[in-house]
Amino acid sequence: MCHTADMAGDVEKRMKSLGIQLPQPATPAGLYRPVTRSGNLLFVAGQVSKENGQLLTGKLGGDVNIEGGMRAARMAALNALAAIRQEIGSLNKVQRILFVRGYVNCTPDFIQQPQVINGASKILVAIFENNGEHARAAVGANSLPSNVAVEIDMIVEIKA
Repeated sequence: MCHTADMAGDVEKRMKSLGIQLPQPATPAGLYRPVTRSGNLLFVAGQVSKENGQLLTGKLGGDVNIEGGMRAARMAALNALAAIRQEIGSLNKVQRILFVRGYVNCTPDFIQQPQVINGASKILVAIFENNGEHARAAVGANSLPSNVAVEIDMIVEIKA
């Protein structure tokens, strides 16, 4: 007999069924660790919008539209998950996504940061279901490293 909790715990299998593949974890661009752990909490350093090794760059409200921003947020979240998997071995060890902060590279008059960061939130809920629902901040920034469109950091609870 298969329990719902058992099915909910097999995140790696769900990702395969959804056709989601994680990118290679990024190499830190400075003097920091991609993930640090304190007890059952993981603190994931900012992960940028990168797809197939290419940075997703540009400014929302300028040369990047909402759909492009959502794609960039999705990829930044997948890059964060790749860093988590590298740190703990399997995403099946994730108990819950607690907090996501998304930075959106945008023009001063751009006000749709929450819609952009929905790209990250939607993929996390698709992968982790209810355990992917999280508290969140969506912040506008006048620039981000290497002109990336989005940067995501997060706090994740892992199983004891």
